[in-house]
Amino acid sequence: MTVLTPVGPMTVPRMAPHMRLRFDKARQTWTVQAPERTFLLDDIAHAIISRCDGHMSVAGIVDDLCATFGNAPRDLIERDVLALLQDFTDKAVVTA
Repeated sequence: MTVLTPVGPMTVPRMAPHMRLRFDKARQTWTVQAPERTFLLDDIAHAIISRCDGHMSVAGIVDDLCATFGNAPRDLIERDVLALLQDFTDKAVVTA
């Protein structure tokens, strides 16, 4: 049984070593490239993943996104960030 790492506000996420954030010119979209798979990112997912530098906590990422997208409610941004990062942590795209 695999034990999953929970992602919370104090978690400091970063891209896993074997993952690469790249712009796909053919698709005109950002992607996360992994061995034998590719994740296509929408604008929101890119805004989140691009901030996963191993220095900023999830709370810091949420604060930064709130400053960038000032008209979106903080609780909605936090919910989206936590959901995406938990999914990508479970898939070993992001380490927490």
